[in-house]
Amino acid sequence: MALERQLAESDLAIQFRNIWEDPEAAEFVRTHAHGNEVVPTIQVGETVMVNPTAGDVLSVFNKSVN
Repeated sequence: MALERQLAESDLAIQFRNIWEDPEAAEFVRTHAHGNEVVPTIQVGETVMVNPTAGDVLSVFNKSVN
């Protein structure tokens, strides 16, 4: 939840999906986490990051809008 708090301070629009209630979201995570259910798994544009830091997410986001 630390990542969630850190990103909340950034004013990014974030969509949360619960992989234990949403089979499609679970499959997405497993596909990108080598078969594991690792959360958080974050997608920014075409980039998917498994267990990133807030700095990683913001860096990819900033590159995608510039």
